Amino acid sequence: MLYILINAVNIFFQLLIYIIFARIIMSWFIRNPYANKISIVLIQLTEPILAPFRKLMGRFGANYGIDFSPILALIALQILNQIIVTVLQLIF
Repeated sequence: MLYILINAVNIFFQLLIYIIFARIIMSWFIRNPYANKISIVLIQLTEPILAPFRKLMGRFGANYGIDFSPILALIALQILNQIIVTVLQLIF
């Protein structure tokens, strides 16, 4: 049971990471992301994750030409994944 739960948590976080990577790569090639349905879905899935990191960077005055919020989100997702897996192993 524990193995299945930990595996499900890992898969969930891995999917989130892949979706963020897809949005990063999409931003390099697609100039108008709202013209493509796949782009719209990627934006809708990732924006709730990326928006808090954009606000955090804006608060510190980090308004560069490059959006570093995906990098912060990826790091935070990895840390959160490790914390959840560790807590699950301690509980069970």
